[in-house]
Amino acid sequence: MKKLSNTSDEILACARGLIIAGGYNGFSYADIAEVVGVRKASIHHHFPNKVDLVKAIVVRHREATQGGVAYLQQAHTEPMALLRAYSQYWEKCIADLSAPFCVCALLAGELPILPAEVATEVRSYFRFLSGWMASVLEQGARQGTIRLAQAPQVEAEVFMASVHGAMLSARAYGDTAVFGTIMSAQLDRLAAPART
Repeated sequence: MKKLSNTSDEILACARGLIIAGGYNGFSYADIAEVVGVRKASIHHHFPNKVDLVKAIVVRHREATQGGVAYLQQAHTEPMALLRAYSQYWEKCIADLSAPFCVCALLAGELPILPAEVATEVRSYFRFLSGWMASVLEQGARQGTIRLAQAPQVEAEVFMASVHGAMLSARAYGDTAVFGTIMSAQLDRLAAPART
């Protein structure tokens, strides 16, 4: 018999992959049951309905992102290096298919059809990520390592949109390198000229 938490984790991982492949309405509990090898009743035991399931995926993604950026901040103290490391993280995830697309970015494209509880969590993810990026950009501007053409919050939205747009372009072209090309240009735009 599978452990409860393992079954729950498998269901979440499977549903996340199905969302990335086909969106919110692109899967059913029957699809998950087939992939995970459990009965639909078992899925309903862990997640009574699809709203609960997708909400849990988004919350878990936000929590993982919060943990990930905290880790990056410990590893990189310089703001520009931090932004590069964030971009490189996604480039690696796209290349090795461990996370070929941000599940929250994909769901954001479906906001008009999402249940309110899921939409609220997706917006919460974007607010967190934008706030973190704005603080990194503001710190870099104060240190003179980042050049901002707009207010930090505006530049954070531009950077975040660039990351998610680069994911779309990489998917559209079927070429992981497209992500790196776009993000390198965006990072170069932000880098302040070296002091002489």
